[in-house]
Amino acid sequence: MSDSSDRSLNLHFLKEPVMRKLCEVLDKTNSKGWRKLGEMVGNDRRFRVSSDEMEMCSLKVLELEGSPSRVLLRLMGDRGCTLGHLVDLLQTMGHTEALQCVKPPGIQILIQPQSVAIIVGHNLRLSCYAVGKAGVQFQWFKTKEEVHNSSSPDLVISPVQLTDAGFYICRVNCGDSFEFSQWAQVDVLNVATSYGLGSHSLEGRLKVVIQPQGQRLLVGDSLQLECGAVGRPIPRYQWHRNGVPLHFPEASKRRLTIPYLLLEHHGKYRCEICINNERTWTNEVDVLVGPRISVQFSGAMECSEDDVFAFGAGASELILNSNQEPPYATDKVALLIGNLSYRNHPQLKAPMVDVYDLTNLLRQLNFKVVSLLDLTESEMRNAVDEFLLLLHKGVYGLLYYAGHGYENYGNSFMVPVDAPNPYHSANCLCVQSILKLMQEKETGLNVFLLDMCRKRNIHDDTTPNILLRVTANIVFGYATCQDAEAFELSSSGFTNGVFVKFLKKRLLEDEKITVLLDRVAEDMGQFDATKGKQALEIRSSLSERRALTDPVLPGDSSDMALAHNRQWAKAHELPESMSLDFDCGAQIKLGFAAEFSNVLVIYTHIVKKPEDMFFCQAHVTNFSPDLDVDPKEMNRETPEETGIYLLSSSLPQHCLYTRLSSLQKLRDQLGFTVCLQGSFKAMDELVDWTTDVNIGKPLIARLDLYRTMRRNSCLQTCPMPHSPCHSPRAEHLHHHPQDLLSPHCSSPYLDVCEPLQGAVGGSRCVSSTLYDNCSFSRYGCTSSDSPGRASIPIETTDDINELQTVFINSLQFHHQ
Repeated sequence: MSDSSDRSLNLHFLKEPVMRKLCEVLDKTNSKGWRKLGEMVGNDRRFRVSSDEMEMCSLKVLELEGSPSRVLLRLMGDRGCTLGHLVDLLQTMGHTEALQCVKPPGIQILIQPQSVAIIVGHNLRLSCYAVGKAGVQFQWFKTKEEVHNSSSPDLVISPVQLTDAGFYICRVNCGDSFEFSQWAQVDVLNVATSYGLGSHSLEGRLKVVIQPQGQRLLVGDSLQLECGAVGRPIPRYQWHRNGVPLHFPEASKRRLTIPYLLLEHHGKYRCEICINNERTWTNEVDVLVGPRISVQFSGAMECSEDDVFAFGAGASELILNSNQEPPYATDKVALLIGNLSYRNHPQLKAPMVDVYDLTNLLRQLNFKVVSLLDLTESEMRNAVDEFLLLLHKGVYGLLYYAGHGYENYGNSFMVPVDAPNPYHSANCLCVQSILKLMQEKETGLNVFLLDMCRKRNIHDDTTPNILLRVTANIVFGYATCQDAEAFELSSSGFTNGVFVKFLKKRLLEDEKITVLLDRVAEDMGQFDATKGKQALEIRSSLSERRALTDPVLPGDSSDMALAHNRQWAKAHELPESMSLDFDCGAQIKLGFAAEFSNVLVIYTHIVKKPEDMFFCQAHVTNFSPDLDVDPKEMNRETPEETGIYLLSSSLPQHCLYTRLSSLQKLRDQLGFTVCLQGSFKAMDELVDWTTDVNIGKPLIARLDLYRTMRRNSCLQTCPMPHSPCHSPRAEHLHHHPQDLLSPHCSSPYLDVCEPLQGAVGGSRCVSSTLYDNCSFSRYGCTSSDSPGRASIPIETTDDINELQTVFINSLQFHHQ
């Protein structure tokens, strides 16, 4: 049934188009607008809104795209206000236009089509039943194409073929109005042809019809494991290796693909398959990964395939060319930071996508990854401290940063989200300071991938004096050259920045890291949009063939490595899913997923409800004020409506989703309330049941990054003041229209302001590196709407210490 046709529906669950239109109407009207609605609610003891809460609503007008009405309706929903209550209030106000937004439509969809997994050759049936004021007509679509001869409530395909797999939706027409059903996915399994299995019915319990097959492969080969189950709705998959769930997107699909195998991928694999609250497992299979051996002996020697895999089991003894030990890491650790929601500088978008994509790729390379979004200065420094704790002798350490930045006197500075305008080195993190601390850990490889601008900061004249050791294990990959900008590309959805757009295509290659980056630079050089505007620069002192694909062979300090593993795991522990039983007989499943190390997703699902309860819904509320949860990101019907664009395909269907970001700010354990609302056939009123839940400190919250500079080890490497800066804000800060490329740097010292012809009191900033003939937007200057649901199924030098100068000059300089 359509959201707006059910008077007992909580306001939290109005469809976003309905909510958006209603808020627009209430925001723009005066005598009958949101303030009048708030006054009426204030007199209703059930949904009373305090004067302080009304003041909070009014402050939303100061925010870009802020809506007082949306906040007010959220508050009302938190107190159990339903659509019927809202309609009564609007009728009392006499607000005809607002009533038009929520009036019941002429069409009600009673039965939605369900996703299904089915075997080729069987009969497929999808059903969509609806009623209207007059007769209704049906038309089925596969993606955007009409399905021929499909004008009935039931879409029947007999027999179903592999080509019939895809997404289906039904359009219901009634007179001049129409409604679309929800999407239904059809997965067709080729069981009989590929596996020789017999017929399986969709009736009854979940059935596994395709079992994975064990494989014997070599390093560098591609692994593909496939399983399959039939059932309705479509099953969910989660692959495990050696009893531990795998955490990258392909691990939650029916086909597990690892494009480039390493010795670490050797192990026992099986897949967990679920439909609603039913779970089963595939058979466990062995995946053997052997090394590609190039051995020189004085005499002839025969080597069987079994010898190769036996040799691979003792990889720590692997010898190339008879006496040369290949490079290996004692561990691999990566810290990925993406800053996009700046308080005093242009907002960015690509860092979120870039960090997410690199996280999944680095995990495939057996890196322990900590991925964080939107960190303040103290949070960044504390995150670096935790990163350093994971490093020891022989570890490969990788730091990726995407956000605003600058470079002065050969030193790179990363800008936190709370940096003032203008900012100084005291407000930022110096990358070379972090390198110095990594060197003290005797790491095997230090890689810095800096996706930021490298323009000079004219507001900062501080000359840091950082004494680095001369080591042959350092690689810097700069997204752009000295005194140049790094760009994002504007699009209707989320896309990568220019650097990661090309980096992610090569990151899994088994090549020396500098060779890999050289190839990325060549690829970027062929990109017309940034030719002459952005070029990758590589600086390296690497003397050995070190690659990100090198195997991990723990060194002598096994106890230390174990302690470091526990430290990393501490920041990645998800709360266990739980079942909540209510007195009315309803049962709710509460589940959790991690989008980033500091972003948690909570989803609720109704497992069962009493037979005499005709309406039932569950939502979460009353979160800690530390998290500043956006009401727009709570209890939504689709992940995309909450801002979960990247993880949506991995989440279970038919749930309500809530996104909690900035977990690093959580000071106490995370507690919240689960509210169940239901109505019975014999009752008109909506009944509430609540239960309190405490899940401790999830993910990165366990590390207490909110504390102000706990150890300050990153601070201590620079002899410069690091107290907060209270510099006056720039008096004139103007931004480009969104029709140009956008750099990862702030405009106070990058742009020249010129009068905007034909405008009154306006100006525009013109960057010296604009790409004028490009249809992309200049990103980071003005924020844009999030993509809709339909778009989702990113030198100068001074007199520095002589040793420092010699070392910097010793770095190989690569410039495309």
